[in-house]
Amino acid sequence: MTHFIDTDFFQRHHAELIQLRREFHRHPELGFQEHETAKRVAAELKRLNLPFETGIGQTGIVATVVGCLPDNGRRIGLRADMDALPINELNQSEYVSLIPGRMHACGHDGHTTMLLGVARYLAEHRDFAGTIFLVFQPAEEGLGGGQEMVEDGLFKRFPMQAIYALHNWPTLPAGQVAIRSGAIMAATDRLDIIVRGKGGHGGVNPHLSIDPVRTAAALIQSLHSVVSREINPLSPAALSLCGLQGGSLDGFAVIPDEVRISGTARSLDEKTRGSLEDAAKRICRGIAISYNCDVELNYQRIFPATINTDAETLHVEQCVIETLGESSLIRNTEPSLGGEDFAFMLQHCPGAYLFLGTSKDGDDYPLHNARYDFNDDIIPTGCRLLTAIGLSALSSKE
Repeated sequence: MTHFIDTDFFQRHHAELIQLRREFHRHPELGFQEHETAKRVAAELKRLNLPFETGIGQTGIVATVVGCLPDNGRRIGLRADMDALPINELNQSEYVSLIPGRMHACGHDGHTTMLLGVARYLAEHRDFAGTIFLVFQPAEEGLGGGQEMVEDGLFKRFPMQAIYALHNWPTLPAGQVAIRSGAIMAATDRLDIIVRGKGGHGGVNPHLSIDPVRTAAALIQSLHSVVSREINPLSPAALSLCGLQGGSLDGFAVIPDEVRISGTARSLDEKTRGSLEDAAKRICRGIAISYNCDVELNYQRIFPATINTDAETLHVEQCVIETLGESSLIRNTEPSLGGEDFAFMLQHCPGAYLFLGTSKDGDDYPLHNARYDFNDDIIPTGCRLLTAIGLSALSSKE
């Protein structure tokens, strides 16, 4: 059963939490550069008289909240990410980013604020047994801050039976919660390809060149057919080449020496992930031979898939029902092919990751858009749900 929660608490603190969220929004920091953000989080934790440790995974913070009832040995983690994105904000709000080229375009300012809201509640309501760890993670956006915290001893220094996290989801109606057991977010890989040929004149003697542009075109066509013809259609996957650089548009008759291609591969299971990587390597080798070019592929596995464990998924579902109502729960939601480095934490500790709907009218700007903005109305809901997940997990007999 969900632990009793004073449901009015977060409404009473809502205005202050909005101001805190907008303060974070004005001062976005990129991954592993969240020094001022971490200082602000630390200042709030200090004000609440909660013990915490800084510098975990470079700029991460973990606060410890111990209940006043006799210890039952239960230890539960709640995690929020803190970093922003290298995007120039196009909003005109009073709290617009003050740093050109950086903005909170993924709502991590909101996630951090909600976890600080949980900290406020727990600091005043210690009528529970066990310990809750509040994990403020750096560098989620492609830099592996979750892995950095794990390697820095997160679960050795703060042993937990389970850990939970949420992400705001602007494609879901506000207040809806979507979750699934198993893979909910994709493994994220990166492809960087360098095609090296021999430049020359595209009109006078193209036959004396080794054209990397032609080779790049063949690579793009071949790699973009991998998912449709080499991957089981019942196993969701994507392979997208998203960047192309080579030559000059002003040099319309100049064949360049080199063309660069970048892209990403996404998958939900290791077999499919391996198939994507193997196919990319094979095609690059084959095209290089066919077109007499040198093709260098750097295939990086960045994030593993985010895998929710069965018991913790069921726990979240029960908390949603008891906290927000049955109608707010979306079970067995479709997984996203977005990446999430909370996956590294779930490789070492049971847990679950969920989507919290934030859409106001169904036409909200998506994540990573220069006009995206976090829906402040949802802060109390997120706080209540995270608090319920943490406190009720402490009373679990598992």
